[in-house]
Amino acid sequence: MADEEYEIGDIVTLTDDDGNESEYELIGETDVEGSTYYALAPTDNDEEYVILKLEADEDGEQILTTITDDDEFDRVAQIFDDELYSDIDYDDEGDGE
Repeated sequence: MADEEYEIGDIVTLTDDDGNESEYELIGETDVEGSTYYALAPTDNDEEYVILKLEADEDGEQILTTITDDDEFDRVAQIFDDELYSDIDYDDEGDGE
């Protein structure tokens, strides 16, 4: 995702540390305390989305990284959960809860 503009719904290809490529759909973006975070859903399965942080590498190129700080991850995950699932009314699911 280096130096490109992405919009919700875009499909991006990410390469992991082992060189494996996977496609993800961009489902959310948020800025928290000066950092940009992306919520990405894998296109090849029904797993939950992942959250990655936009950072600059040693060459100044923008890269996506995993969030290693648990408190930071929890804060950002709560924001995405609120944004992505705010329209779900669990009371209407008919499960009696």
